Amino acid sequence: MVLLQYTCHFSTLRFFCLHPSSPTPLRRRSFTVRSTSLPFPKHKATYHRELEAAVDVVERACRLCIDVKKSLFSGEGRVLDKNDQTPVTVADFGVQALVSLELSKLFPSIPLVAEEDSAILRSNNLVDSVASAVADNATSGFGDEPLTHSDVLEAIDRGGKDAVVFCTKPATYWVLDPIDGTRGFLRGSEALYVVGLALVVEGEIVLGVMGCPNWLEDKPCTSTTSMQEYESNQAGSGIIMVSHVGCGTWTKKLSSIQDTKTLDYWTRCSVDRCCLVHKASFCIPDSQTWESLPLSALFNAKNDADNIGDDEILLVPTCCGSLCKYLMVATGRASVFILRARAQTIIKAWDHAVGIICVHEAGGKVTDWRGSPIDLDADQAERRAIFPSGGILVTNDNLHHQIVEMISSRSSIFLW
Repeated sequence: MVLLQYTCHFSTLRFFCLHPSSPTPLRRRSFTVRSTSLPFPKHKATYHRELEAAVDVVERACRLCIDVKKSLFSGEGRVLDKNDQTPVTVADFGVQALVSLELSKLFPSIPLVAEEDSAILRSNNLVDSVASAVADNATSGFGDEPLTHSDVLEAIDRGGKDAVVFCTKPATYWVLDPIDGTRGFLRGSEALYVVGLALVVEGEIVLGVMGCPNWLEDKPCTSTTSMQEYESNQAGSGIIMVSHVGCGTWTKKLSSIQDTKTLDYWTRCSVDRCCLVHKASFCIPDSQTWESLPLSALFNAKNDADNIGDDEILLVPTCCGSLCKYLMVATGRASVFILRARAQTIIKAWDHAVGIICVHEAGGKVTDWRGSPIDLDADQAERRAIFPSGGILVTNDNLHHQIVEMISSRSSIFLW
């Protein structure tokens, strides 16, 4: 063990190697830091003030999700369907309002790009429920008067479509997915969902925070059955993941749902070190099948880690949403996340922005299927959509070029 002393902002850094018999042998190094703030010195993080605010508001957003979820399963909440037939809940609107209010108070000049707008909320008379959820989790500082319906609706629409018109030059803005994986949020305690927030500065993602209230700690995902058994026993442990350009990616337990007496430790994340595609573990969107992806011509997919052959790969169950797949790769639980772009589906920036920096800072790569970086400025007017050629590929650095070549060799029909 090597012990290093830093400033008062974090007290100890520990380095250790896992025993060869560890269930996660490809993740051999772990750095753990006890901290009251960030897991690295503030002078190393240009945007430490923004990151501290993002961590705080995402933690409270996760608490809001937990509170609303209780009401949903007690029959007191309501679930709505948007025009695209995807579900939305009081929690989605509440998180967006909460984050918008807090960030606009601290950083009034930075606009917000987010998933929801208040139209469906206004038409379904759920403003009371959203306002109550926000008030229960907001900090003080909004004046002596309580939050009004107007305050909440305006906060939601601050991140909605047409709220900001960007110019063609690189811009600075927040990107929020209030709940990525709402179907998982509705499914019960066993399904993962994520609150994701990133800051883009002049076209570069400089920080990201993801909160996953029911993330399962240090459990390798070897099969659907073992994953479900573990989830039933451990649901609700929860983590928050933070990333800052040049400072790495780190996780800790969600302070909002853990015992307040528990010591607060940050652990540095790294992608796995798998070098062989047929030895890699893959995760894919819940809406797509392995057979719809180009690598299916080379490898069959199995959901059980036992007896994987050279022409087979392990497909890891990860529940709903894209951001939990980024969490899987950034923590080394999966080697690859691959998504195919469909002509009729617009890929949204908030489903990927925070995941991109978390994987990059954990040592991985995120590109389109040609190997080109994801361009967040492609939607010049609104910054709400991205247009990756073929799809999105998220991997460790060892596998990336190999998989890009495999995709390219299969057929040009997979690439735009």
